[in-house]
Amino acid sequence: MPTGYRATGYRHMAAAGHALAARAADQVLEAGGNAVDAGVAGGLVLGVVQSDYVNFAGVAPIMIRQPDGTAYTIDGLGGWPKALDPNLFMREYGGKIPRGLLRTVVPAAPSAWIAALTRFGTMSFADVATPAITLAREGFAMHWLMRSIISQHADEYAEWPSNAAIYLPGGRVPEIGERFVQSDLARTIQHMADCERAAGGDRLAGLNAARAAFYEGDIARQIVRFHEAEGGLLSAADLSGYRSEIGAPVRASFADGTLLCSGAYCQGPFLGVVMQFLDQLDWSGVAQGSSAYYHRLIECVKLAFADREAVLGDPNFVDVPLERLLSASYAAERIAAFDPARAAPGMPEPGLGRVTGMAPTAEEPAPGDTSYVCVVDTDGLAFSATPSDVSYSSPIIPGTGICPSSRGSASWGDPAHPSGVAPGKRPRLTPNPAIYVDRDGFPMPFGTPGGDVQIQAMAHVLLNRFVYGMELQAAVEAPRLASYSFPSSFEPHEMHPGLVRAETRIDDTVVDELAGLGHRVEPWGEWSHLAGAVCAVQARPDGALEGAADPRRTSGTAGR
Repeated sequence: MPTGYRATGYRHMAAAGHALAARAADQVLEAGGNAVDAGVAGGLVLGVVQSDYVNFAGVAPIMIRQPDGTAYTIDGLGGWPKALDPNLFMREYGGKIPRGLLRTVVPAAPSAWIAALTRFGTMSFADVATPAITLAREGFAMHWLMRSIISQHADEYAEWPSNAAIYLPGGRVPEIGERFVQSDLARTIQHMADCERAAGGDRLAGLNAARAAFYEGDIARQIVRFHEAEGGLLSAADLSGYRSEIGAPVRASFADGTLLCSGAYCQGPFLGVVMQFLDQLDWSGVAQGSSAYYHRLIECVKLAFADREAVLGDPNFVDVPLERLLSASYAAERIAAFDPARAAPGMPEPGLGRVTGMAPTAEEPAPGDTSYVCVVDTDGLAFSATPSDVSYSSPIIPGTGICPSSRGSASWGDPAHPSGVAPGKRPRLTPNPAIYVDRDGFPMPFGTPGGDVQIQAMAHVLLNRFVYGMELQAAVEAPRLASYSFPSSFEPHEMHPGLVRAETRIDDTVVDELAGLGHRVEPWGEWSHLAGAVCAVQARPDGALEGAADPRRTSGTAGR
């Protein structure tokens, strides 16, 4: 499984959750596009070749850092429909958010991709969408990960005829290597490109037309008609009124560099919180991969996620105290609760706010969906995006190949929770693309799938690369573990006090020592796709670009 391969380029480099997405990004760069054009092309391809985990009409948070150091985020996340009664789930579903149309929020990914192209790109939507359209129309070889996910969720796909027709052709799970075609999805994306071409005028006019095709035109009408007929809540006004938010990243300090994190519409700030906690500790006597190394990481995650549970919600609705959370004084205050000789028995008390309710513990920890793409071009423009949303928990709109974002599963049915439901409010998003800028000012966009494991996998890589000096690919491949001592971000928000899942490549002695510290360690496989799949591109002082793709999934790099 380990690659031992060091991907290096001198003009540009892309890394993505599927090799075909990295190749598409590379093709766009070779055609004269910049990192944003290439990143959008790669992200659109992920929505085809990983459409089990990445919905074209799902979420797509993006971060962009320009060569002069200015950086921006695009939230890529829609809110609950305006027609939502905030007490609906408490009154009729016992506080749970059921599978199906009722967990649909406004689809945001098309808006986010087009916002990135409009503000920071150079190409048309049709230019960057061509690889995705071709792969959807002509098909690609079914890969092991997608087949595994479809197989695990076959009963759920079978629940809706429109889903089963695509993912269970002939009533069966497609075989590895079998051509997998998504004709309706190809037509949906092609329709947006055709509307762009028909608009005439300049590039921006075309991009606006492509966007309108989805949010105001035929695609929107198909979505709304289905929701009206099947008891959904999305309206024409929800779609036409949606715009992606462009803002500034949250900044945190780590290893003499600056970590750029996504905003509080997602869990991104808590990557910064975890890393600032870890930065308070002296690592000089701690061996990489030792029980002390893992114990520190687990306990800092638990401290940070206790705060995540207490205060994180859509900042348009909730006052999230980011300045306090990311201050050096708060990191010093919180790390005082860390015990190097003993694990906290469950989730610690939060340092700010209070936890409004605890979750059940009987459910198996939820696997993380999502994928990732990053690009750095010859000018130093850096792109980082984490598109997501599954195709098995809500119905595909017949004839479109898409199921508008089911990300409502990451809200709480209780409106009193910081991430509780409300009309227009965004769920608590787990995808959180990031960019690390080292002490010399060189960027490293990076990210991963994995739900609540995302921050934990990203923290492993940052420690390995910038504290222990490992080469980037080695930092990605090193064994990982993850804590589950906090409520899951996903319905039913279960928690597992003390539980740690660990790859079996971690030495048995280390596992025994962790158990002796009070951790309840259970095994993953040697290379578990549940441990995240970090991809990264790092600019180096010698002018080279180093790429890393995680072998735990279907990741790949491409560069020149």
